Amino acid sequence: MYLKHFGLKDLPFTLTPNTLFYCNLPAHQEGLNTLLFSLRSGEGFIKIIGEVGSGKTLLCRKLLDSLGGECVTAYIPNPDVDPQGLRVALAKELGLRVNVKGDTNTLLSRLSERLIELKHQKKRVVVIVDEAQALADDTLEALRLLSNLETESEKLLQIVLFAQPELDEKLKLYKFRQLLQRIGFSYVLRSLTPQELSQYVFHRVSMAGYTKGNLFSAPAIRKLYRASQGVPRVINILCHKALLVAYGRGEAVVTPRSVAIAVRDSHSVLRTLPRRHAWKWVMAIAGVLVVLVLGFAYAWKIGKLS
Repeated sequence: MYLKHFGLKDLPFTLTPNTLFYCNLPAHQEGLNTLLFSLRSGEGFIKIIGEVGSGKTLLCRKLLDSLGGECVTAYIPNPDVDPQGLRVALAKELGLRVNVKGDTNTLLSRLSERLIELKHQKKRVVVIVDEAQALADDTLEALRLLSNLETESEKLLQIVLFAQPELDEKLKLYKFRQLLQRIGFSYVLRSLTPQELSQYVFHRVSMAGYTKGNLFSAPAIRKLYRASQGVPRVINILCHKALLVAYGRGEAVVTPRSVAIAVRDSHSVLRTLPRRHAWKWVMAIAGVLVVLVLGFAYAWKIGKLS
């Protein structure tokens, strides 16, 4: 591999959400601050929305690492379960032994008792659901009903939803109006700006052990941004491939040529990017057509007068 060639100790652009490579950029730090503030404020529901590859899972792991000993967390990474499956998963995360085929009312009673017990221990329970857009309608409603478990003054559990934008579309449905009203804070993860992308790449190669400055040239960074649109997962894929190409070409730093080869090898990945700026191209083309039409009309009018 290219580690020895570039003087790296670790692979800097793996797709595993490793919090050691977490980069304190505004796009993600604002989301983390929103989460921590909302949880400390006692909000029942908090929602984090991000496109595919925007870094939701890494932010989720960073949140888990950031919560102190006063919190008990229940992490639900696969929400593609029925309502009873969700309740069972939550009970197990809270340390209860449960019968998967047991009675729902009994399970809810045990959950309530456990939450009250944790409350007496001055523990806050935080339920974190990753990929929440995959929740079935009845499971989403079951999650809302679980949030009804509360004392006279505060909630017995807080729920954080990490999801793709499809969840927002689902929550617009009339039947989910009660749940939508309970979401106290929401944050949308945006893509990285060109400057943030440069800082992101520099941070990851530095954390991987590179000590010679910028491993990616400035023109290479610009090409990376144009190809990735600032989406972290796509940046990681392209950077890893570009490093392989640069190693094969014997380059000391990654050049635009190596990035271009990586881009050509990643068409299937790049097709998944949302075409956020397509309307700008449409408007630009329309503007050119208008100018051409007006130009022809003016030329025709001048010719006719002469």
